[in-house]
Amino acid sequence: MKPFRFVKASYSTLEEDCVEVARNIPRTVALRDSKRAEGPVVTVAPAAWDAFTADLRRQP
Repeated sequence: MKPFRFVKASYSTLEEDCVEVARNIPRTVALRDSKRAEGPVVTVAPAAWDAFTADLRRQP
C-alpha cells in the first residue's frame, strides 16, 4: 500500500495544532493530529469526509 501523503489544513499556523488530511489513496481519507505525526491515523470514506466538511462550511 502506498503511504499516506498528509497535508496540513490551510487554516493552521505554526502556533496552533491542526488536523492533517491525506486523500492520495483511492476510497480513503486519512486524518491525523499534526502534533503527533507518528500517532494514530483515522480513516473514513470520502463521502463521509465530504459531508462532514460541507456541514462545517454551513456553520455560522
